[in-house]
This record gives sequence, structure tokens and C-alpha cells, in this order.
Amino acid sequence: MEIKVNRVDTANAKIECALSMDDIAKKVEKVARDASKTMKIDGFRKGKVPISVVKRRFGEKLAQDAENESLRELVDKAIKDLEITAEDLIGEPQVAKYDKSDDKIDIEINLGIKPQIELGDYVSLIPEVPEIEVSEDEISERIEGLAKAQAPFTKVEEDREVVNGDFALIDFEGFLDDVAFDGGKADGHNLEIGSNSFIPGFEEQIVGMKAGEAKDINVTFPESYQSENLAGKEVTFKVKLNEIQEKEQPALNDELAKKMIPDEVDATVEILKNKIKEQIQSEKRTKIYNDDLKPSLINKFVEAFKFDLPEFVIEQETDLILRNKLQALAENEMKEYQDNKDKVVELRDSLKSEAHKSVKVTFIIDALAKKEEVDIAENELMQTIYYEAMQMGQEPQKLFELYQKQGLLPAIKMAMIEDRLLSKLLNRKLEEVN
Repeated sequence: MEIKVNRVDTANAKIECALSMDDIAKKVEKVARDASKTMKIDGFRKGKVPISVVKRRFGEKLAQDAENESLRELVDKAIKDLEITAEDLIGEPQVAKYDKSDDKIDIEINLGIKPQIELGDYVSLIPEVPEIEVSEDEISERIEGLAKAQAPFTKVEEDREVVNGDFALIDFEGFLDDVAFDGGKADGHNLEIGSNSFIPGFEEQIVGMKAGEAKDINVTFPESYQSENLAGKEVTFKVKLNEIQEKEQPALNDELAKKMIPDEVDATVEILKNKIKEQIQSEKRTKIYNDDLKPSLINKFVEAFKFDLPEFVIEQETDLILRNKLQALAENEMKEYQDNKDKVVELRDSLKSEAHKSVKVTFIIDALAKKEEVDIAENELMQTIYYEAMQMGQEPQKLFELYQKQGLLPAIKMAMIEDRLLSKLLNRKLEEVN
């Protein structure tokens, strides 16, 4: 058996071998002999089955097993020659060539090797975290909004029209081309006028109505509306205003503070303001982290760390990105690619740099997470999927099983690790400054 092991770079190696069919035959003979000693076949005593019978009945399977064993031996020898361990391999060895002839099998196997990343002084790459300013007006506006949300509804007794800020208790039913459509009817719906929570143009037409009044409201659904049969369509809602309601703005005092932070002993307005300030600061900081600092830090890591990547992993990532891109296309766009394979190849080539960066980021995050001892427990992963399922109106177990079937759980976990790792690095930088 002629074997050549070439190390392409620190993350890739190639095995080239001419495997003799005589070697395969010897392996088949040995396996058949061992099997004949334990195998039970009708008409023969256990342990007395002739080797010829075993080979006749199971010859194809024995040959396949012998070839697979030879492949494993090739990989084991390559690992030894490369002076690495099996744990250093990434994924399964990729058989690039397997040409059979009468006397030999010409084989090429590509190995992916876990990259060695010199992290160096990565802490110096972490950007400064800007000081988060929160104005008194922001604090007051947040408190007023929270207090208003907790305030009870009161019926407006005076005979007046609806104005912005009112809550309109309405019955409505929607019609498309004079036919009622599914999901377009509700009774006793409480709509805050000016909240922009309904279809654009709907709330504005409620303004000016009086309690007991009925009215036809014409609106057009947005082109991006989730229901395709309604997207971009003009519809009519038959609306009846049952009553106008409003909420009184509670006075800002210690009593209100006690209601809004019941877990706080002896809550005061000052304590409430401080908590609201911390809340707004946290929200602003999270936005800055996600929109600016985390992407910037990732780019710095990608530029700073130089190491080789397993080529087949990049190819797999390229195929994944390509598949996602094609699936997101409209039907007419998809047809263009189905009718033009060269266009698919061109698109795939254009995605390789994106795939290269994605794979590199994954290895960087993995190395840094080990260094910083950042991990995600199984119950945290489950909890994240549970919350996502609740938001989507799905059963958590079914969503988990779907992700598991699609092989997405490792990617979800890695995304959570990345978020936690970057937050830890940025928070530590913030603490150092303060």
C-alpha cells in the first residue's frame, strides 16, 4: 500500500494512496475466517461454517467493510505522520477521489485540522464604551408611560369627539370587495388613538367620531403585510364606536413609586427615577453594543488574527449561504437561476468571502470563549428556544425538535456564546474605565 501524506497548510492535509486489491482480499479472508468461527447458518453447526459459504453469502458486505477499514487505517496513519490527534480533526475526512480498477483503488482524502490561533493581546482590541447619557425628560417620559399603562380606564361621560390619546372601544369588521375576510372582525376592541398600532390610516379616521356612531373606514394594507391575500389591497372596515375611554395621569409621588416598584422597601420617587435611569441606560448600551461595538470588535478580531482555515468547512459554509440566498428569492428570480446554472456558479463564487469570514469568526469565538470560560448551558439553550416559540405562537418542544432535525442547535448555541462573550469583554472594558 503506497501512502503519501501532504500537509497543505496548518489547517489542511491531503492523503494520497494506491490501495492494492490484494490487501482488500486479505482483509476479506481474515474477516470471513473470524466470522466462520462464531456465525450460525442453517445446515451447519455453530463455528463450523465453511469460509467459502460466509464469503458467498456476505461477500459484498465483507468487501465493503474491508474497504472502510482500510480508509480508517489510512486516516490513522496520516494522523500519526502529521503528529496530531484525532481530536485535532475538524468534521469527517473528505474522500475526494475513489477510483477502482482491477488491481487497485486510487484514493485521495482531504483532512481538516483544527486551526491554531495565537490570541495574543486581544484585550487591547476591545474598543472604549462611550458614556451613556440619560436626560431628565427621558426619565419623566418613561415614568409617565409606565404609570399611564397601569392606570385604570375611565369612560368619558361628556358628549365629545375622539381625539388623539383617547382609547376608543370599538366593534369592527373588514371587507375585501364586499366579502368579509378572516381575522378582520372584533368586538369590544380597545384601541389607543395615535399609537399607530393598527393599519396605517385607520386610527386617523376614528378621530372626530362620537360614542354610538358607526362609520365605514377605507384603508390599504401595506405591501409587506404578512397575509398575501390582503397585502397591498384596499379594504373597508365597518366600525362602531361604543364609547370613548381615557386614562388619568397619576401624580408622581412616593405612593406611585411604591406601586411601580413593589419589591423595593420604602420606595421613593428618587429611587424610582434612579431605577428608570438604569433601565434606559441598559437599553441604550445594549443598542450601542449590538449596532456598533460588537460588529466593530468582530471585524477587529478578523483582521488581527491570522490563521489557516479548513477548506472543506469554507465550501460547506458557502453552500449553506447559497442555499439560504436561493430560498429567499421570489419565484420568478428563482426560475432565472434554475434555467442558468452558470448564474448559480457566479453567485456561489461571490459568496466565498462571506463564507470565509463566517468560518473564521466561528473559530475565533470558540477560542476566545474557551479562554474567557464562556459557555451556554443546555437549559439556557432550551429557555431561549422556549421564549422564541412563545413569541412565534408555536409549541416549544416542536420548535426544538425542528431545529434539532435541521441541525441548527449548534449554530444557535454558538450565536448565544458569541453574544455573551462580546458582552463580557465590553462590560469589563466599561468597568475598567469607571
